[in-house]
Amino acid sequence: MNTYIDSLLKFMDSSVCNFLAIDTIKKVLVENGFAEKRLEDAFACQAGEKFFVTKNDSAIFAVTVGSKPVSETGFKIISAHSDSPCFRIKPNPEMFSSDGIVRLNTEVYGGPILYTWFDRPLSLAGRVILKGESALRPVTRLLKIENPILVIPHLAIHFNRGVNEGNPLSKQKDMLPILTKISSRLEADNLLIKYVAKQLEVSVDDILDFDLFIYDTEKACVAGLNGEFVLSGRLDDLSMAHAAITAITEATDTEATCVSAIFDNEETGSGTKQGAHSPVLTNILRRVAKCQGVDFEGFCQAVSKSFLISADNAHAFHPNYGEKYDPTNHPAIGGGPVIKINANCKYMTDAHSAAIFKSLCIEAGSPYQYFVNHSDVAGGSTLGNIFTGQLDIEGVDVGSPLLAMHSVRETASTEDHVNMIKVFKQFFS
Repeated sequence: MNTYIDSLLKFMDSSVCNFLAIDTIKKVLVENGFAEKRLEDAFACQAGEKFFVTKNDSAIFAVTVGSKPVSETGFKIISAHSDSPCFRIKPNPEMFSSDGIVRLNTEVYGGPILYTWFDRPLSLAGRVILKGESALRPVTRLLKIENPILVIPHLAIHFNRGVNEGNPLSKQKDMLPILTKISSRLEADNLLIKYVAKQLEVSVDDILDFDLFIYDTEKACVAGLNGEFVLSGRLDDLSMAHAAITAITEATDTEATCVSAIFDNEETGSGTKQGAHSPVLTNILRRVAKCQGVDFEGFCQAVSKSFLISADNAHAFHPNYGEKYDPTNHPAIGGGPVIKINANCKYMTDAHSAAIFKSLCIEAGSPYQYFVNHSDVAGGSTLGNIFTGQLDIEGVDVGSPLLAMHSVRETASTEDHVNMIKVFKQFFS
């Protein structure tokens, strides 16, 4: 198996939610000589330095400082996002039914394909907030429950004969996972908090709050007659995060400052302090420029010379639903990195930025292809055009093609992932 694909599988299995993804990335960066800085500390960096900063435990920004001032070289930036559609546990989640079954009350995060979550071994992961030395300094602990503790069972077909002809789902009624069976309603009180406290070996009274999400415990794997596919949850967009981080850890550019920016909350619009619509990355870039003695005028020059590759997965052509795709611009899985175009500027790509990315593909020895929406099918937006609301940077929206995007398990191409890493490395070289 290709080493990049082996690395991707391990990365996906450890990155079961946004917080765990960032924790995994931190470990990879540290192993490759990157030092952690804190946004709340005085900022200093020098040529050749490799460092990273985090925001909210769910976004991370890795930087290699170039030998030349950014006013001369500009910034080279690759962005991706850490979040994926799933289910978030609500406060006071225990719901007790007359037969002793305890369900957890959940809220849908983003836009998952709900049906794909039924009848699977599920568990919980995220972060738990504990009492600290003061009210303003609580302590964060990450949590990943490895064994399956949840399931969302389907209603038997005998009670819903028309299920295969279409069955609208209620997010509040149909999608609640079963946790356990108990003999008394009293046992349901704080049942989840008690379990979490036991897992973390802390007191129940020390737990102030939590951000916990449901994940599918089935491992990522390679499939296909010749091992040409990757099957995993959260490939959108963690596969691009993996490619961006791999590229910067192997970067050889000593002149330009390179950045891999993994934002959070893209699936809900990026409008958070750790999202692409916030000034978090712009502020980091300004601080790097200041460390190089670059003033505001020089920073504006740097921005005009910079380039952003916004990497979020694309829709691969599905042979069963050819009518859903543009007749001449439908990327094939295994056909190479995808350049995403939208006439109404849902993507930041234009002819000039597309040409730059195409040239990078050619230099890296990678194929490339286009995605444009069928004119009767509205598409979504992603990181690129959202980030330009904070910084007037040139860039291109790209991604590897996926099947079943936003399913609990998506399908990608092993070859596409390797080629995307090659192109990202070429960009940073």
